[in-house]
Amino acid sequence: MGSGDWSSVVHEFSQLRASHSSPLIKPQGLVDYVPTWQAMQAFTAARNESTPDELWLLEHPPVYTQGQAGKPEHVLNPGAIPIVQIDRGGQVTYHGPGQLVAYLLLDLKRRKLGVRDLVRRMEQSVIDLLADYGIESYGKVDAPGVYVQREGVEAKIAALGLRIRNGYSYHGLSFNVNMDLEPFSRINPCGYAGLAVTQLADFGHIDETPASIAAKLSIKILNSIEAQ
Repeated sequence: MGSGDWSSVVHEFSQLRASHSSPLIKPQGLVDYVPTWQAMQAFTAARNESTPDELWLLEHPPVYTQGQAGKPEHVLNPGAIPIVQIDRGGQVTYHGPGQLVAYLLLDLKRRKLGVRDLVRRMEQSVIDLLADYGIESYGKVDAPGVYVQREGVEAKIAALGLRIRNGYSYHGLSFNVNMDLEPFSRINPCGYAGLAVTQLADFGHIDETPASIAAKLSIKILNSIEAQ
């Protein structure tokens, strides 16, 4: 488990901006949660109609994040892992090394995207990525995220959460690649008691890391959000 070598993919990312309207893709490696969240807020507050969109790809050290409507009873036994109350939608989730996080800082008005449409497109980007690994997955209208069947049990492999401010989005999605899943057992993931959580490594892809698949996911996200 672990993050892999982010430094080796910087050049790869520099080639990924498909068009002038495509988001600037910014790999950041393993970065602390709170400064990154504050940077998203600052970027969104300062941007205007001419500001290019951005897509940030990264990992976080162990942290629980609790959404605006988050209920404290869904945090069961956090131990030494910090809990950060934040401004996205949804309930509590976990971020840690080995999980790829994609933050979508988009002008939804310019892209003519509604929030539900953006959520569906984010889910589709992960579904399309998993299909390349021969893994069937799906979204759920009543419980945003991406789910798979593993040994006959439904399990969540990617979580979504957004904040929209003045028509601009931030936060995004987290995709479990090859990480320690134990901290998920200390919460009700996304507010669902007993929800199983899985990752790409559980399907035999043990050599993949967030760094190794970051460009692949970026392409899927670009394809999804720019589709007509």
